[in-house]
Amino acid sequence: MVCDDYSGYKALPAKGVTEAGCMAHARRKFFELHANHQSQIASEALAFFGQLYGVEREVAELDDEARWRIRQEKAKPILDLLHRWLTTHRQQVPSGSSIAKAIDYSLKRWTALSHYVDHAQMPIDNNWVENRIRPIAIGRNNWLFAGSLRAGQRAAAVRSLIQSAKLSGIEPLAYLKDVLNRLPTQPASKVAELLPHRWLPKFASH
Repeated sequence: MVCDDYSGYKALPAKGVTEAGCMAHARRKFFELHANHQSQIASEALAFFGQLYGVEREVAELDDEARWRIRQEKAKPILDLLHRWLTTHRQQVPSGSSIAKAIDYSLKRWTALSHYVDHAQMPIDNNWVENRIRPIAIGRNNWLFAGSLRAGQRAAAVRSLIQSAKLSGIEPLAYLKDVLNRLPTQPASKVAELLPHRWLPKFASH
């Protein structure tokens, strides 16, 4: 699972989930320092992150074997240099400072952050997912007025279906209209056939 350092995820590794860090979250710590305070140290860190993302742009359209090989050849040495850079500069900045906190975030999560380099199918960050849930996050105050816990759970289920339909290349309105029309007569034992990743329009199922 690719994620940030949110405490709610901490129980998952104990259940067998392998944690991979989100490099964008690590980079963001330094980006904010550079943008707000023109930090030279943050600027140096951003250069390393830029090189890592440059490798990712290079391998984006390649197959798994080629992606793994190029990551090993190019990204891994950059990660090694970045880790040494982080360790060295952490010894030179005061604890509690903003730059120390940014460095500590990456060092504390280094195993998770560097996990992707050895796994070709693993992305460097979870921006792809975050971009798709951003509309929900932006509107979260509206969900406070769903009416009840049960209504909120239903809203979450419907939104999950809509996003799953999009991921499956299905137009959500056409999907929902078809499913709602078929649900009253759909056998309970076959209701899973109406899930987005298994759904076929009624005219295509005959």
